[in-house]
Amino acid sequence: MQFNFDEVVDRRGTGSVKWETFSPDVLPLWVADTDFPVNPIILKRIQERLNHPVLGYTLVNHELILAVQNFLYTHYQWAVDEAAIVPMTGVVPGLNFSCRAFCKPGDGVLFQVPVYPPFYDAPRNNFLEAQTSSLYFDKENNSYKIDFDEFENSIKFNTRLFMLCNPHNPVGRVFTKDELSALADICIRHNLIICSDEIHSDIIFSGNHHIPIAALSPEISRRTVTLISPSKTFNIPGLNCSLAVIEDEKMRQQFVQAIKGLSNGANLLGQIASCSAYSECQDWYSQAKKYIEANRDFLEAYCDAALPGIHMTHMEATYLAWLDCSESGIPSVPQEFFLNQAKVGLNAGSTFGAGYERFVRLNIGTSRIILEEALDRMSESLKKL
Repeated sequence: MQFNFDEVVDRRGTGSVKWETFSPDVLPLWVADTDFPVNPIILKRIQERLNHPVLGYTLVNHELILAVQNFLYTHYQWAVDEAAIVPMTGVVPGLNFSCRAFCKPGDGVLFQVPVYPPFYDAPRNNFLEAQTSSLYFDKENNSYKIDFDEFENSIKFNTRLFMLCNPHNPVGRVFTKDELSALADICIRHNLIICSDEIHSDIIFSGNHHIPIAALSPEISRRTVTLISPSKTFNIPGLNCSLAVIEDEKMRQQFVQAIKGLSNGANLLGQIASCSAYSECQDWYSQAKKYIEANRDFLEAYCDAALPGIHMTHMEATYLAWLDCSESGIPSVPQEFFLNQAKVGLNAGSTFGAGYERFVRLNIGTSRIILEEALDRMSESLKKL
């Protein structure tokens, strides 16, 4: 079946965070959900359940667990036991739950910047010290890389947990096996727990391959919590269903104990939608990836041709582009400039880390016509400088 990702869906009036945070004249390309219509198969499964008049407390859907197992093995050759999979409401809660489960007040939590803002919040929410290691920009390869000596030197006496973002948001990296192995070796030497946010692991572009860090070896798996969700890939974030994969039984018990009273697992309709996404939507998934990759290529070409002074980091994954506006001549904060002068809503680079005030993050997970209109607005605003 062919799906129409060019379709423009009017999302205003639906309570959409993406479309109703800004005024109606703004095209929003910020928060990380897509504008693509959800696969009709998922909607059908939800409707079938809604035909029953009672929506009571629900057990863990065993079919979901099996679907997750199969998806992980099919796409990443990662075989996990059913018991290792813990349903929950979201990946951001999973970051917080990991901080709560494996750290005590005053411990340090290390992560690589620039990074998704909740990485900063999770340690602070749990009375922990947020500690950072900086990715560096390799201009020759137009990509961010890891300085492993700097990473190891960033580990302090109180560091207990390393939160990895892979694929990385916002720089779009898919870390290689060698990079992941080097990170894991350092974590083993310093006895760090790893919490790996892999929510974007299914949106990988040609020439790249995602490797779950826990799949590298049993030794690494024994110290790793992997957080996944179909929410980004299949555009169902509003249904609040994510999963923690924790193969070590002791760690899993710690995690489950830490979230008692805070999470009752994933909700009924979220489980149904997620099961369908993982088991019935391969055609939609494959076509969506191709469409997003084409949008990536379109944006790269557009930046080169019509957005002078704006540099786009090469994206290996995700639908989130990282744009350096340092040489654009924009006299103010770039996010504010494009919001006010172009009526385009983007994420401010400052929220991803100190030193990134001249950057913006742009969401390409939308129809080409909306993406092109937004870029045309941005281009016109730059001509007026």
